[in-house]
Amino acid sequence: MEVGILVTCEDLYTARQWRVCHAFATFVARRTEAGKVQLKQVIPHTQMEQMEYSLAAERRRMRLIHAEIITDLLSSSTAQLGECQEYQDAMPAERTRVESVELVLPPHANHQVSTFGGQIMAWMENVATIAASRLCNAHPTLRTIDMFHFRGPSHIGDRLVLKAIVNNAFKHSMEVGVCAEAYKGGEPLRHINSAFMTFEVLDSDRKPCTLPRIRPEPVDGNRRYKEAVARKKIRLDRKYIISCKQTEVPLSVPWDPSNQMYLSYNNVSALKLMDTRNNWVLTSEKNKVRLYTLEENQVLCFKVEMHVSVPAEQTFHLLSDLRRRKEWDQHYKECEVITQADEDDTLYRVATPSVRKGGKGKDFILLASRRKPCDFRDPYLIALRSVTLPTHPPTEDYTRGEVLCAGFTIWEESSTVTKITYYNQATPGVLPYISTDIAGLSSGFYNAFSACSHFLEANKPPSALQHNCATIVSLEKEK
Repeated sequence: MEVGILVTCEDLYTARQWRVCHAFATFVARRTEAGKVQLKQVIPHTQMEQMEYSLAAERRRMRLIHAEIITDLLSSSTAQLGECQEYQDAMPAERTRVESVELVLPPHANHQVSTFGGQIMAWMENVATIAASRLCNAHPTLRTIDMFHFRGPSHIGDRLVLKAIVNNAFKHSMEVGVCAEAYKGGEPLRHINSAFMTFEVLDSDRKPCTLPRIRPEPVDGNRRYKEAVARKKIRLDRKYIISCKQTEVPLSVPWDPSNQMYLSYNNVSALKLMDTRNNWVLTSEKNKVRLYTLEENQVLCFKVEMHVSVPAEQTFHLLSDLRRRKEWDQHYKECEVITQADEDDTLYRVATPSVRKGGKGKDFILLASRRKPCDFRDPYLIALRSVTLPTHPPTEDYTRGEVLCAGFTIWEESSTVTKITYYNQATPGVLPYISTDIAGLSSGFYNAFSACSHFLEANKPPSALQHNCATIVSLEKEK
């Protein structure tokens, strides 16, 4: 299970509140004699709870592939991370190594005689802080903890061996690797915990100070040095992608394998957030196709909603292949797959005709992230956003357009009826194509989505009755 944790602080004299930290913790139930414990399903009751429920599945997906991203970065380390650089006044990493031993006593353990996770974290932070202070000769400040992983339990009476060393030092931050091992009596050491902690040193104005450089130790230091660079790259990608305000430009961000999971997460979460909004205004309706608009913070969003008599899963498969969209959407002139990042994420180049006679068309580099439902309370989802690729720069023939947030949610209302909702956060590159529809001066969107409905109907699988009839006709012809 995933548990969200938010720590805030309050000044009782001024009533000022501020956020201290935000984290997500994953827990597992202990096995019983009967085997694994089957947990009760959490039932979200509000739209916001439903969004967090489905985003938890996205975060789990990110955790599962985190190690693969590190491995991919290290396999192309020269191109992505650079070589280990030699600095003249660098401090040997060995001088920052710290080792401490703690005895687990009853106050350190819970009712199951297992050591409190928070107690282990505190001990690990202590040795990491000492290691960091040996590099900077100052009082370091802990900024982040990356992938704190409990590998196994420890109990009352165990000795915990805590080891820390500075893996790498950057201009204003350093990464300290920490591991915890446990033993009792003459038993061999058990690796129970590991984490990577990032520290800074702040001056009197609370600004980060420049740190000394580190020289990796010859045996295993180069590996830790390069892995620290890879983790820093992932953290920077994550910080830029997830914290980027929607009003900032450029809208699209560079895509590469190292930031793929965060771009995908941001892509999906942005669409889910748009889906939870409940203050949409119905602009017009025609032939059971409804057009809604929403204007907030000088940003215009719109959605188109309709029902089709096609199974939800079939609708999902047909709409998630953007190459087929030109069969029903006149704005899709060309569509090609650039690369299949993984089973659920694909990069496309889409070309659209000009809305003005004799003008240049637009092209878009889109990341399409498709997701199946977590359970029956979740929709099928196809999220779209612009990215940049060095292999596909803008050309003279097209004006490069950008999509900030767009896509489909597909709800299964019955085995044969599906509700399709298309969302788009209008950007300067998209607005010319939809402005006349929103103003009520055109019915282009209704025509496009009516064509979409016909496209889905024409490609839906035959029913069992139709299949049986076709089989009988075929058999009679053979006779």
